Amino acid sequence: MEVPKHVAIIMDGNGRWATNKGLKRSEGHLEGSKTLEKIALHAMDMGIEVLSVFAFSTDNFKRDKEEVDYLMNLFIKMFKTKFDKIAKKGIKVVFSGRKNNLNNKVMDAMDNMEVKTKDNQRGILNICLNYGGQEEIIDASLKLALDINKGLNIDSFKREDFYKYLYQDLPPIDLLIRTGGELRISNFMLYQLSYSEFYFTNTYFPDFDKSEFNKALFMYQNRDRRYGGINEKNN
Repeated sequence: MEVPKHVAIIMDGNGRWATNKGLKRSEGHLEGSKTLEKIALHAMDMGIEVLSVFAFSTDNFKRDKEEVDYLMNLFIKMFKTKFDKIAKKGIKVVFSGRKNNLNNKVMDAMDNMEVKTKDNQRGILNICLNYGGQEEIIDASLKLALDINKGLNIDSFKREDFYKYLYQDLPPIDLLIRTGGELRISNFMLYQLSYSEFYFTNTYFPDFDKSEFNKALFMYQNRDRRYGGINEKNN
């Protein structure tokens, strides 16, 4: 099976999953965190090298304070204890996003997870937290501008070179999955999605199990990726 090198998931529908079951939205987020752990392990088992997930956007701070506080505490618990299996399986965990608005306990838990897994080589789990795609491009552009001021020659600068200025220097995204039924990318990894295949499903993220993930991979296998060119076999 040909698998994408880099898969990204917009993990949508946790709150609606809980509401439909008569539960608190927080219980949907908790169930979603369990699903993330299972999907991350499964993705690496399938040979995927990088899995990027949209955990919390810069705009999510507009939500009810009780929900935001719950999510921050859930992140702390996940990064300190729940991700032990991911670490033991040889997966490297990195984070993308801005540090502002994150409290010290969240940042300490993130740092602890990165340090614990920094030498792991089986695959990379990129957690996008306090993340926005436009914000990432702005931040990357500011870093590039500093290098230009220091004498960087941009005469031969290519679009591939811009990746090293992003929050993480990762390969372009091959496949984007969005759960929960919405048909938009919501300011997620805009630069990296240039030639991605998109897969949208109505399944809420807590119910997005291995078989659902495999459906997305099967779809990817049957897409004709031309990168602006022509596939001579089909044309």
